[in-house]
Amino acid sequence: MKIILTVIGKTDANYFAEAIREYQKRLIHYIPYEMEIIPDIKNTKNLSVPQQKEKEGELILKSLQPGDYCVLLDEKGKEFTSVQFASYLEKKTHTVPKRLVFIIGGPYGFSEAVYKVANEKISLSKMTFSHQMIRLVFTEQLYRAMTILNNEPYHHE
Repeated sequence: MKIILTVIGKTDANYFAEAIREYQKRLIHYIPYEMEIIPDIKNTKNLSVPQQKEKEGELILKSLQPGDYCVLLDEKGKEFTSVQFASYLEKKTHTVPKRLVFIIGGPYGFSEAVYKVANEKISLSKMTFSHQMIRLVFTEQLYRAMTILNNEPYHHE
């Protein structure tokens, strides 16, 4: 199984990009992982919020492959502790044959079409984070989960 994090737009802030790269480098020792970046929508000033969500949704759907298991990172999703998330990932390694795809939507969330193809929704917090920051939080939590599953001393209870 391969884990994919699909995001809209590049990580502009160097300090976030650098931290994300550090956790990605650590992750390759545990599991195949990559971040798929969908380019930002052009001319968003000329689009309504629903139109922008629709266009982003089309690009997200195009990025998916047959057999992908899609998990939206969404404020209305299920919440986990880090240990519970590790357990969730361990179960997915036994049930997801190809790609486990986590998706971060654009600034206004997901289109209805994306919600319809999603297998699950997970919330990383009840708080709202910038789209740049949530990439780092997710990547760190993924790394933390891998260290928990391998009984390594990164996570403390």
